[in-house]
Amino acid sequence: MTVFALADCNNFYVSCERVFRPDLDGRPVIVLSNNDGCAVARSNEAKALGIKMGEPFFKIRDKVTTHDVAVFSSNYALYGDMSSRVMQTLSMFSPAIEIYSLDEAFLDLSGFTRTGLTACAEKIKTRVRKDTGIPVSIGIAATKTLAKIASRIAKKVPKTCGVLDLTPIQHQDRALEMTPVGAVWGIGRKYGAWLTLRGIKTALDLKHADTAMLQKKMGINGIRTQKELQGHSCYALAETPPACRSVSVSRSFKTPVTTLEDLSWALSLYITRGGEKLREKNSFAQAITVYVTTSRFKQTDFYYNALTEKFSVAENSTPVLIKKGKSILKKIFRENKAYTKTGVIFSDLKKKGNVQQDLFDASDKPRMEKLMQAMDKINAQMGRNMVQPAALGPGRHHRWQTAFEYRSPAYTTRWDELLRV
Repeated sequence: MTVFALADCNNFYVSCERVFRPDLDGRPVIVLSNNDGCAVARSNEAKALGIKMGEPFFKIRDKVTTHDVAVFSSNYALYGDMSSRVMQTLSMFSPAIEIYSLDEAFLDLSGFTRTGLTACAEKIKTRVRKDTGIPVSIGIAATKTLAKIASRIAKKVPKTCGVLDLTPIQHQDRALEMTPVGAVWGIGRKYGAWLTLRGIKTALDLKHADTAMLQKKMGINGIRTQKELQGHSCYALAETPPACRSVSVSRSFKTPVTTLEDLSWALSLYITRGGEKLREKNSFAQAITVYVTTSRFKQTDFYYNALTEKFSVAENSTPVLIKKGKSILKKIFRENKAYTKTGVIFSDLKKKGNVQQDLFDASDKPRMEKLMQAMDKINAQMGRNMVQPAALGPGRHHRWQTAFEYRSPAYTTRWDELLRV
């Protein structure tokens, strides 16, 4: 029998901040979204104060001041690097690992059934905390869906001490009864509401629900979810990540943008980031989509538009991508609009060696490829934006740039921001 373990980092963004700020242990902490807009991560102490996920920062400022809540802007460089360290530690315990998200990973613990699954999970939990400082909860079960439920309970119920083994059948129904149907992996809010209206309120109800009804509404995925709750594994460990189908970069503006020039600078920066991602993946984009939007809260003057165009030859060189993107932007830009966001999506990705060439393409591809390699190498060694396209505009502080007023240092990825003791 295959045994799955789901290792889930507790309040991951907050935990990353606390690793380098131990004085924050026991103090309410929140991490904000881009432009310091909403709370996207909360410590248990912050949750106890009633701060909700996604709650706008301006609505909780008084609560933050009254209860001395520590506030941080999102620090994605730090979180990404800490995630890599956690996954590297987890891989020491099982060669079969599926990195499910930034803070979650499935492991195959089938070989530990004789030595004790709970004891093994305790060792994993202790080692991750020792090596990275990040606390994790671990759920163990015969299916991935049950492992998700076990992990959720391990995180919420103190007496589990962060580990719950649901391989014993006698414990499963009690765990399913404790789990709202909307919290079941793969159900989500829409199906959760539909099921609740029909009296299926818990995971246990879903386990015993009418199969024909589930198939009619939810298709094969509904049937698989039910079988997983019944202990029949339908989802194997995906050790090889799926091929990336697109790359997207977008940001909301702290202050609305009204001019084509400012919008072009912002878009050029996002295209530059997208080009870097494409080259990191050794991929080329056959198509590019540019979109713009004003605030959705002002419906009387709301404007959204997007346009997709194809390249004659798949591209990943920043100057070519920017030229095409700015050309599209001019077509969808409208005067007298207060834009709050723009973004770019690169799609129909091709791997190097699978790019169809154009007989009439006169550009010097080898030269451009060497130029991009040199630019990426310099920026990797000397710091991002050390070499950048002129299209990003003069200076580095534009009114459209994302605000990170409360961002902590990049403790692990910049020499000049290393922690000093």
